[in-house]
Amino acid sequence: MALANLHFYSKTLGKQCAAEVLLPDSGKGPFPVFYLLHGLSDDHSIWLRRTRIEMYVMGAPLIVVMPDGARGFYTDANEGAAWGKFIGEELVETMDSYFPTIKARSGRAIGGLSMGGYGALRAALCYPDTYVSANSHSGAVLAGTQRWDTAHDRLDNTEFRRVFGAKPAGGKHDLLTVVRSIAKRKLPKLRIDCGTEDFLIEDNREFHRKLEALRIAHEYEEFPGEHNWDYWDQHIRSALAFHAKHLGI
Repeated sequence: MALANLHFYSKTLGKQCAAEVLLPDSGKGPFPVFYLLHGLSDDHSIWLRRTRIEMYVMGAPLIVVMPDGARGFYTDANEGAAWGKFIGEELVETMDSYFPTIKARSGRAIGGLSMGGYGALRAALCYPDTYVSANSHSGAVLAGTQRWDTAHDRLDNTEFRRVFGAKPAGGKHDLLTVVRSIAKRKLPKLRIDCGTEDFLIEDNREFHRKLEALRIAHEYEEFPGEHNWDYWDQHIRSALAFHAKHLGI
């Protein structure tokens, strides 16, 4: 596959941004696109550095876009940048302008890990006409419901409040609130997985239970594993297979 290291200016964020883009080495397109988001402490290069994602998509008619999301949780911060708008609108428009993409919902999927798992679900739920499917690995799925606390110690209270506000539950950051606002016929296909030794496992279990109570269709699986790259490198392959079904590849 070809690898493009893309740097471009974002009007939404008011800054230069970066993304790694894997491109098919055969076929003329247009191709479906998988947007793949990183976690809190990483950047756009990390999926290529820590997993075999390039090998896993080798030969597939698929573009993989791995953008930088800083520490913004891919949401429109209470005080700060509109990362949600950037991921859900501007990034898609930018990739559609530069590469031979399928410029329709049927040709777009999104996924991520940890912060990026939350971000992928939020993007798909806030922009249900943009993505056909979304997946979360070890996602911080209850971050927008004030379930983040000092036990997680990855995000201090000051930073949390800047991103989500003092009382995020029930608002634009709350995935359960967002999913209730979407007509079920418009919901993207959803897949959620988490390691049984992951510090976010109970959040993922609770989120799964609440989706079931709301009768929101989704796939949910638990596997042995922790919050680490051994787990994500293994399970990104299941995510790719999940999206392939819905992207028609």
